[in-house]
Amino acid sequence: MDEDLITNPNWSQRRQNRATAFRFLFQWELNPTDRLREDLAEFIDRLEHDEDYYTYSFELVDGVLDKIKILDSIIQEIVTNWDFSRIAKADLALLRLALYEIKYRLDVPPVVIIDEALEIGKEFSSENSKKFLNGVLDKALEQIDRPARKPAV
Repeated sequence: MDEDLITNPNWSQRRQNRATAFRFLFQWELNPTDRLREDLAEFIDRLEHDEDYYTYSFELVDGVLDKIKILDSIIQEIVTNWDFSRIAKADLALLRLALYEIKYRLDVPPVVIIDEALEIGKEFSSENSKKFLNGVLDKALEQIDRPARKPAV
């Protein structure tokens, strides 16, 4: 994955933070370690901005990994005709990230979260992922029962 895509100057700071969290979660899924904070800090040190710029990335990664069992159970409930282990790792990282935000980041409207996941997916996942991601996230939003177009707080 190209680090230039994460620090794309056409992307907002929030999208860059989401892309950074996504990429870290993707790498963590492939190679989990016990040094989560240190690994994330080292990962961010290689990027264009300082650590303060990526505060939201730290929050997202910490939140996703803290709630990963809940997030995975939501995904498993929705993808009943698909073996969980067969979900592409990039799609799984994006789903976990977006579901975490939908369920726990009530300050962000779900339509924004879903759009961001689809945009990041365009850069980092396959062409077929958009329908899959959109379908899973739409069903999750129905289950979580949040207003789609406004923050819940």
